[in-house]
Amino acid sequence: MPQTSPRPSFAPAAALRDRSGGPHLKVTTVELFFDLVYVFSIIQLSHYLLEHQTWRGALECAVLFAGIWWAWNYTAWSANWIDPDKLQGRVLTLVLMGCALMMAVAIHYAFGYRAWLFAFAYVAMALIRAFYMARVMRDTQMGQNYWQLGMWSAFSGVFWIGGALIEPLRLPLWIIAVLIDYAGPYAGFFVPGHGRTPMETWTLKGLHLLERNQLIFIIALGESVLLLGGTMVGADLTGPLFLTAAVGFALLVSMWWLYFVHSGEAGEDAFHSAEDQAKLGRAGLAYAHGIMVCGAIVVAVAIEVIVAHPTDAIYLPSIVIACAGPMIFMAGNVLYRLTIGRNVPWTYAIPFVAMPVVGWTLHSADAGGIALGLGMLFVMFPVALINPDKPRGVEPSA
Repeated sequence: MPQTSPRPSFAPAAALRDRSGGPHLKVTTVELFFDLVYVFSIIQLSHYLLEHQTWRGALECAVLFAGIWWAWNYTAWSANWIDPDKLQGRVLTLVLMGCALMMAVAIHYAFGYRAWLFAFAYVAMALIRAFYMARVMRDTQMGQNYWQLGMWSAFSGVFWIGGALIEPLRLPLWIIAVLIDYAGPYAGFFVPGHGRTPMETWTLKGLHLLERNQLIFIIALGESVLLLGGTMVGADLTGPLFLTAAVGFALLVSMWWLYFVHSGEAGEDAFHSAEDQAKLGRAGLAYAHGIMVCGAIVVAVAIEVIVAHPTDAIYLPSIVIACAGPMIFMAGNVLYRLTIGRNVPWTYAIPFVAMPVVGWTLHSADAGGIALGLGMLFVMFPVALINPDKPRGVEPSA
């Protein structure tokens, strides 16, 4: 009898990427198309925070961001194995894009009458992605990994759906759901009877995922550009407005500089040389970049406030947002540099010390948007100017 050929390690191979061509995978146009939804999502999140400047509103916005970010993060990881340029991968990506769009549409009223849409879209996205990947990579370790991830998504989904159905418990149930989702990778997606999925079994091509995270961070910065430009379009172009706009733009430059100039090449070097790409990607991308993107969104809201009210006294909630944004961003930046094995300079501590002082001082003085923006800039710009790493190609003098 003729011998049958052995079953391929990934089946069906027609749906998966060719991972034999080196350390980097191409970011496809379908992935970029998928990311367009997150332009809208980030706009919705920033507007939600802008309109709910209370402690509860901030917590609600944080929960919504956590869901939005995790949905994007897991989809970006799945595209590291499945090929979005092949029919099956393209269909999966577009289906997930539709779910992500429904989540974005629901954001503004997610803690109201559209809670069901946000929760069902999130859970559908998680289950479709995980069990589709488990099916595609069945009979392999990666297939087992995705099956166990799917079980964790189903577990957290109980709380997402429960929160959508039980309005008085919505916020605490959704917080529990977020904690389950974010704890999953560090718990190894433990399932009784199946154990954990070790991170080294997630055969990640980290440079591809790093590029995806860099692109989504630029999208987050782009929200500030949209808010800044939109505010100027509808306002009288006075001297104070131009000054606050210039301050807002300089803040954006500072954040871009702190990320790309300080840590851009360092991140690429780390993923070129790391043996455990998945472990590096988990802490440095899934978590650290999530914190940085969150900080960028909060800063975007602060820029909108200071540009819209250049001379009016800024209320305490807006001052808290303006102080929190740079600190959240820097917290993610610190975690990222620690993850990729680079030093964290002492200057990175300046925003954590200086921003509360600036905020309290300006609140006591009933300062306006110009003063608040300048305070943020005087803290962030010097930190950006001091590069913690020695430039490449520079030999020490004799």
